Amino acid sequence: MTGQDQYFNHRDGQYVPATEDLIESNRYSRNPLDIFLRVTKVILLFVPTLIREVITFLVGAKKKSIKGQIALVTGGGNGLGRSLCLRLAREGCSVAVADIDFIGAEKTAEEIRRLGVKAEAFKVDVGEQQSVEQLKVNVESKLGPVDILVNNAGLLAMLSLSEGTSEDVQRIINVNLTSHFWTIRAFKDGMMERRRGHIVAVSSTFGIAAFGRTVCYSATKFGVRGLMEALNEEFFMNGYGDEIFATCVYPCFVATRKEFLVYLQKLGCRVPIQTPDEVANLTVEGMLKNRCEIVASPWYMQVMLKLYSLMPNSVNRLVVGIFVDNLPQLTVRS
Repeated sequence: MTGQDQYFNHRDGQYVPATEDLIESNRYSRNPLDIFLRVTKVILLFVPTLIREVITFLVGAKKKSIKGQIALVTGGGNGLGRSLCLRLAREGCSVAVADIDFIGAEKTAEEIRRLGVKAEAFKVDVGEQQSVEQLKVNVESKLGPVDILVNNAGLLAMLSLSEGTSEDVQRIINVNLTSHFWTIRAFKDGMMERRRGHIVAVSSTFGIAAFGRTVCYSATKFGVRGLMEALNEEFFMNGYGDEIFATCVYPCFVATRKEFLVYLQKLGCRVPIQTPDEVANLTVEGMLKNRCEIVASPWYMQVMLKLYSLMPNSVNRLVVGIFVDNLPQLTVRS
């Protein structure tokens, strides 16, 4: 049994605690000279690396071209997904529009074709692994291998932990988080074989700063954030750091569904509302510069989000009061 098999093939009583000699040997296994040399190397490389990053920030990174590449956008039938599809098409990509709403996907694909770009609509339930696997077969047979994967599909379900059925909770997790595992696993191997690719995931500012009446939603969006940060490092460790990129997008409030804007009105919410086109433009512009993180919000919201993790909860709660008048009461299931 390997070190990880025990987690998937449990047997009662198989737990073996670490012994004192193993703890001590690991604690002192590093050669002091080796540690000194490694620290020295980091110090020597720190200054030029920092200068390079500052210059890139001030001057701006050079944009790459994605003309002729094939992009797949989940949830591409409506809202932000539709805007992402159209923006990628304007960059010269052929676009696979994937959505559980096939009518919406077909409408988006038709809009893209009117721009003189190739596009196909595909029906998919991203929360089901078999549906994603079939999507891969269908896209590759009609358009070819995917170069750009945009995981945009999601459920904007404002549920606390005690609200909704168990099926509702599982559905939110499946669509908002688990689906990213299925799509990335389906398409990343092809990107690695061709040594070219870009994976974009749409998280949320609720994946940076959680809100108390969105427990399920915030949890999945934090999960997407962790997934993409780890994936980006994994590509680097495997030697694809300059060839395959992972970008996580954090939109604030996007004017998509009507009921969502009505909900914000009931909250007395005074936050900036952005159009899907605005967020799509920020996303693609950042992707073309191979940015790992895109906070698609006004500058002052970006500053507040950066400070969020540094501030005590009492201060953060005061700040929420600036933007929200009516905090929703928790609905407890009987």
